[in-house]
Formats: sequence, C-alpha cells, structure tokens
Amino acid sequence: MRFDSHASDVVAAAVGLVNALTPGWRRGREYFPPEEPERLRVVAHALRDWRAPVAAEVAELAQEAAALRVVFELLADGALDSACAEVNALLKRTEAVPVLSNHDGDEWHLHFHAMDAGFARSWAAAMATALAVALGHGYADRLGVCSAEACDRVYVDVSRNGTRRFCSTACQNRVKAAEFRRRKSAVQD
Repeated sequence: MRFDSHASDVVAAAVGLVNALTPGWRRGREYFPPEEPERLRVVAHALRDWRAPVAAEVAELAQEAAALRVVFELLADGALDSACAEVNALLKRTEAVPVLSNHDGDEWHLHFHAMDAGFARSWAAAMATALAVALGHGYADRLGVCSAEACDRVYVDVSRNGTRRFCSTACQNRVKAAEFRRRKSAVQD
C-alpha cells in the first residue's frame, strides 16, 4: 500500500527519523539516540542517504523528530483530530509550500518547502506534508506506535491488508513468543 511514491518515501523517512532520534523503548530495552558520529550515520540512513547531514542539522532534526513523534502517538491513541491539528501546526511552522524545482539537472519535480529553507526545515516541511497527505487520504490507521510491550518505536503500515501493529518483525516475534509461553504455561497449570 502506497499513498503515492513521494509521500510514501517521505513518511518512511519520518518513521526512520523519529525512531533514530527520539528516546524511549526499543524491542524491550530502553533506547537512547546515538551520539556523534553514529548519530550522523543513522540520520543519513533514515533520510535514505540523500546527503550526509552535519551535526548542527541533526540537532535541528532531533527537535523535528520529537514533534513528528507526537503525531504518531496521537494516532495510536485514536486522537485523529488532535493529530491533524498537530500536522497543521507543523505545516505552518515549517512553512511548507509546494514549489516546482529542476535543481541539479533533474527534471521538474515538486518540493514541499521554500527553496531557501535549510536542510532540517526542508525535511521537516516535507515530512509534515507527507503526513498530511496520509491523513488527508484516510490512512491514519496506517500510522502508529509499536504494540509490543516495552517498545514505543513508530511505524507506517504498507501491508496490503493494513494489519501491521509492530515496528519490526523482532517485536512481532517477541509478542508471539510471549503469548505462546503464556498459553503453554496455562495448559500446564
């Protein structure tokens, strides 16, 4: 399931950024964002290695990731109206605006940030716009927070049937194994 090619890719980048730069829980263990230089690598990976960011840009992106996380948390809580209000605030703050560009010899294509926006604000505006596309097309149930115990990483469900509720196969397997052990223990009692 894809919202559209650009929005899907940017929502996936938002998921990667939130999961890389926000503290919390990951696969049953407390998670702390990495320090430099690993932090630069994980952000470049989350942004699909578009270009390697510098430390100051990553610091700005960490603030944006915290704001993006709020949207996923609100959606996981079923607070669609609040999530949409949060996305609208992000769109306004980042000054997201559609702009056609043919930079670097590329064909004309659409960006969702002012052409003079810096790296972090450009990405934040694009991510806010991609989330707005997803929410505006009725895909709120495709965005959420992992359902596994002791994990709060976010996800986007791109499966055909829309039943994903975990950030990773590892979390899904942890939950299934725990349920199996619980059932097995109940039978033995």
